[in-house]
Amino acid sequence: MKFLIFIVTDQTVAQLPEPPGAIQAWAEEGARRGIRIDGNRLRPPDDAKLVRIRDHKKVVTDGPFAETKEWIAGYDILDCQDLDEAIDYVSRHPMAVRGQIEIRPFWPM
Repeated sequence: MKFLIFIVTDQTVAQLPEPPGAIQAWAEEGARRGIRIDGNRLRPPDDAKLVRIRDHKKVVTDGPFAETKEWIAGYDILDCQDLDEAIDYVSRHPMAVRGQIEIRPFWPM
């Protein structure tokens, strides 16, 4: 069962320093277990673009269109036996302490 996880910053939590190599160790565990397919950090919201079509014209605007201090800092694609395995693995991600992680199952077409 495949899942997409969003690693989300959380400005309401005290920003503790991250132990060196903590995220790399988490990613290596997922690779070793064969459940982490891909993942990466994302550039800050200021580097984002929104694309829409309005009146048959392409409209591109800067940044996210949400008034929030939280932003998606990264993503991972997981292939787990079930949601319980995904939750167990994700709960050990360093950002689970300093941020929040959203897990979404894939919805095949």
